[in-house]
Amino acid sequence: MMNYIWVALAVIAVIAGGVTGTMDAVLQNIFDFAQSAVDIAFSLIGIMAFFCGLMRVMQEAGLCEKLGKAISPVMRLLFPGVPADHPANSAMALYFAANILGIGNAATPFGLKAMQELQTLNKTKNIATDAQVMLLAVATTSITLIPVTAIGLRAGIQSAGAAEIIAPVIIATTISTVTGIFFTIVFGKMKRFKYDYIIEKEIAAGTIEINEDYIGNDPIVLPENYKSKKVAEEKVSW
Repeated sequence: MMNYIWVALAVIAVIAGGVTGTMDAVLQNIFDFAQSAVDIAFSLIGIMAFFCGLMRVMQEAGLCEKLGKAISPVMRLLFPGVPADHPANSAMALYFAANILGIGNAATPFGLKAMQELQTLNKTKNIATDAQVMLLAVATTSITLIPVTAIGLRAGIQSAGAAEIIAPVIIATTISTVTGIFFTIVFGKMKRFKYDYIIEKEIAAGTIEINEDYIGNDPIVLPENYKSKKVAEEKVSW
């Protein structure tokens, strides 16, 4: 969707430039901002390399497990369905730490690992568990104490005052995180969004996809008369 939006904006700018006779200014701005993008990207290399390296050192030094234990009380409140000794906890701890530091590029691998580990607690392939939904909610609204990426971008285009956004960012992200957690819990208690209820609907519709990698002790048991809609469609296609 974003690709279409950017293409549309570029086309509109070119058309507007042609209609108003300012095509030279449009082209000049394209070249100027292309150069600015390169300058900003290079200015981020140092700060991103430092914090990504720091996260890697923490992982190799075993601080991931310690961090996971330190925030385990909060993790148990937010993710009651995840066992205390499950590897997803350490991955989520690193993911949250990277997000708190505002380094999204470093957080992405940890987020993917955390979601992968949480999938082993998911009975299905096509329905997100409460823990996976909560992880996504907390990650997308994460409290940011040090917005490293934003500060790096500001430092690349201005010489002073790059860090003056720290207080507003902390306030804004705290509000967003509390709001995200609140609505995730509220919607999670509604019948239509409950994990088990959705599983029942998927079974009734014949569209359930069972996760063979599930390691829990209560896997889905399909009724004897269950008919998979997907299998039926594949037979028809043949």
